Amino acid sequence: MRARWHLLGFGAGRDAGMSTSEYAMGTIAACAFAAVLYKVVTSGPVAAALQSVVEKALHAKF
Repeated sequence: MRARWHLLGFGAGRDAGMSTSEYAMGTIAACAFAAVLYKVVTSGPVAAALQSVVEKALHAKF
């Protein structure tokens, strides 16, 4: 029975988790995504739209 579990990948020799290089690549990708998102949010049209939404929310009547 143990041999079947091992063949299916449920044995003790299975890799679980990421290695250091995978963490590094994930960190670089997250930083790149954050930089792109920052550039988009701070662009003129998007900043104006966000400011408009906030102003409308502050002047809403309850």
